[in-house]
Amino acid sequence: MPTATSPSELPPNNAPGEVPPDGTPVTKLDANALLPDQPRTVWTVGDGKTVAVLAQEGGCGKASASVLEQTATAVKIELLETTPLTKQMCTMDIRFPPLTVQLSEPLGERTVVLTSRQEQK
Repeated sequence: MPTATSPSELPPNNAPGEVPPDGTPVTKLDANALLPDQPRTVWTVGDGKTVAVLAQEGGCGKASASVLEQTATAVKIELLETTPLTKQMCTMDIRFPPLTVQLSEPLGERTVVLTSRQEQK
């Protein structure tokens, strides 16, 4: 099951809700597991095997994305924000980096299911 995390060549500062001109918005989206203030912007690129999502990170946090599961009806993508284990000074900003994951088959009519979690490393 291919997974990838990459800021790639996508525009770096998309506002939540903004899909790049070359992206195709994903309309079948289950984002019920996300916190209310997290972005819910998902699109495909090219042949549909690349799915891009706006993540959220802040301060010393670093966002990443991975494919947890691919079935005939859904693709489950986890957004992870990793923060440092040790206390340190961090900025108080919130960023929305675009991340991509690679699917084994084009997304097609499948539903994208977004989940998120935080961890310290």
